[in-house]
Amino acid sequence: MKENNELKQKSVKVIPLGGLEKIGMNITAFEFGESIIVVDCGISFPEDDMLGIDLVIPNTTYLQENKERVKAFFITHGHEDHIGALPYVLKDLNVPVYATKLTQGLIELKLKEHNLLKKTRRKTVKHGHSINLQDFRVEFIKTNHSIADASALAIYTEAGTIVHTGDFKIDYTPLFGDAIDLPKFAELGKKGVLALMCDSTNAQRPGFTVSEKMVANTFNRLFSENSSNRIIVATFASNVDRVQQIMNTASIYGRKVVIQGRSMVNVIQVASELGYIKIPENTIIEAEQMKNYPDEKIVIVTTGSQGESMAALSRMADSSHKSISIKPGDQIVFSSTPIPGNEKAVSKVINELARKGAEIIYQDTHVSGHACQEELKLIYALVRPKYVIPVHGEYKHLKAQEKLAVSMGIPKENVFVLQSGNVLELSKEKAGITGQVKAGEIYVDGLGVGDVGNVVIKDRQNLSENGLIVVTIGIQKTTGEVMSGPDIVSRGFVYVKESDNLMNKIKVIAEKSLDKCMQRKIRDWNKIKSMVRDDINEYLWKEMKRNPMIMTIILEL
Repeated sequence: MKENNELKQKSVKVIPLGGLEKIGMNITAFEFGESIIVVDCGISFPEDDMLGIDLVIPNTTYLQENKERVKAFFITHGHEDHIGALPYVLKDLNVPVYATKLTQGLIELKLKEHNLLKKTRRKTVKHGHSINLQDFRVEFIKTNHSIADASALAIYTEAGTIVHTGDFKIDYTPLFGDAIDLPKFAELGKKGVLALMCDSTNAQRPGFTVSEKMVANTFNRLFSENSSNRIIVATFASNVDRVQQIMNTASIYGRKVVIQGRSMVNVIQVASELGYIKIPENTIIEAEQMKNYPDEKIVIVTTGSQGESMAALSRMADSSHKSISIKPGDQIVFSSTPIPGNEKAVSKVINELARKGAEIIYQDTHVSGHACQEELKLIYALVRPKYVIPVHGEYKHLKAQEKLAVSMGIPKENVFVLQSGNVLELSKEKAGITGQVKAGEIYVDGLGVGDVGNVVIKDRQNLSENGLIVVTIGIQKTTGEVMSGPDIVSRGFVYVKESDNLMNKIKVIAEKSLDKCMQRKIRDWNKIKSMVRDDINEYLWKEMKRNPMIMTIILEL
C-alpha cells in the first residue's frame, strides 16, 4: 500500500479542457499533489451552424469544483485562442495570471472591458524567469510566433518535467526581437523531459516555416510597384510584428497610415505604450484626414482578414463603413491565411471588393506562425521526451504529430492523442488515461454565458431551415370549449400572400385535431397542443416534405 501511495504521489495529471478537437479554445490543467495550475484560457469562434453565437469558451466546471486547489493561470502568448476566455473564467476563479509583458497588456485590455482589472492579480514575467507555486515550478522560455513575447513553458514537478511549446515556430532571422531559445530546449533535454506537449497546427506540412523577413521583402516590392495607388492591408490585430513592418515600409515610401478596427486600434495602443511597436514620427493620421492627401500617399491597416461580418474591411466591402469607400484601383493586401472554417466568409469579402474594382493581393503576404515538420523534428531531437502529447489542432493535426513523434523514435504507446476532459496520469514508470472530467463548449450569446445550449441551437437551425408556424387557440377556462381560432401565423415557411390554400388547409387540420380532443374530452392543454402540432406536422411532411417548427399557443378565456 505504501508503494502504491508513493507512486501516486510521484504522478502528475495532465487534463486538457480544450484545444484538441479544433483550432482554438486552448486550455490545459496540470495537477500534482494538492495543486492545480492552468496553461492558457482561450476562445474559439463559432462555426457556421452555431446561429447567433458570438464566442465559444471552454467548460471549466472541473476548475470551479476544485477552486481552492487552483493556484494560477500561465499564458503562453496573447492570441484570442489563448487569452480570450480569461474574463469569463476569472469571474469564478480569483487566482493570479502570469504572462510576459505584451501578453499581460492584451489581457488587461480584456479584463478592463469586463470590469475585472482591479480584482485580478497580474504578474508580469520575463523569459528565463521561474515561478514557484507549492508543488510546481514554471519557467518561461523564449519562442517565435506571429505575435511578440510568445513563450514555451517548462513545468517542473517531482514526477518530472513537462515542456509545453505553446504556439511556436523557429525563426532564425526574426525581424524584431531574439530568436527562439534553442539552447534552453537542449538543456532541458539533457536533464530529462517526462513529456512534450507540442503545437500540432502545421504538423502535416513538410519543410520549414518561412521567416518573417520574406513578408518584409514582399511589402517592400508591393509599395514600390504601386506608387500611384492606395494600399489597404488586412491582417490580425495581434500580429504586432506585421503591423510594425507595414508602418516602417509606409514611412520609407512617404505614406500616411490610417488604422481601422477597434481591436487593431487597441492592440497598437498597448503595444506602443509597452515599446513593442515604434511608430515612425508623423506617420499615423485619422480617417477624416485622408482627404488632405492623394491616394498614393495613403496606407490603411485594418481588421477583417478573416471575413468577420462586423470588421472594418467587411464594412468597406459592403459600403457600410462610415468614412472609407473602396475605389477602383485600390490594392488590397490580405496578410493572413483563412482560419479553417472562415474560407467562405473571406471569399465573400474578396468578391465584394473585386466588384468595386479593387485588386486583391495575397501571394507571399503572410507566413505562418506555426512550426512545420522539420522544426518539430528539431524540437524532438533537442528535448528527447519520454512521452508526447500532441496539442493545438484538429484530430488530423494531432495524428500527424503522433506520426512525426514515432518517426523520431518515440514508441507509439508513449504518444497520447487525447480528447478534452481526459485525465492523463504520468510518472517515470508508467502513463495512461485514468479518468474523465467534465469538458466541452459553452456558448456566449451577447451578455448571456451558457444560457444557450445544444437544444436552443437546434431550434435556431430548424427555424433557419424550415421556418415557423404559430397556431393560436382560445379556450374557455371552465367548460374547455374552443371560443376562438385556431388562427394560423407563418414566418419563414411560405410566402403567405401566395399560399392561401395551404394556410386554410393547415387551419382545417388544426380544427379537426381540436374536434378529436373535444370528442375524447381531453382537457390537458399540453396534450391538446401536442395533438395539434403532430397532426399539422404529419400533413406538411406528407404534402411538402417540410418540417417547420410548430408552436401551439392556448389562450385562457
